[in-house]
Amino acid sequence: MPKLTPVKWRDLIKRLRALGFEGPFAGGKHLYMVRGDLVLTIPNPHRREVSVDLLRRILRQADISRQEWDQAK
Repeated sequence: MPKLTPVKWRDLIKRLRALGFEGPFAGGKHLYMVRGDLVLTIPNPHRREVSVDLLRRILRQADISRQEWDQAK
């Protein structure tokens, strides 16, 4: 399994959409995406790279496995 690397904000959004999320929607200080009952806060509104640490936390919160993430390219 390849190591996680930082991803561009746009790539994060594209992959989350491929994994069934809708959005991003505006709400409060951050954007968010929705899949079923799950509401996922999207960080980094300035659309720069998302660090590996932050990406791991997003994937854990969204209950997305590394295999699913790698296949969503």
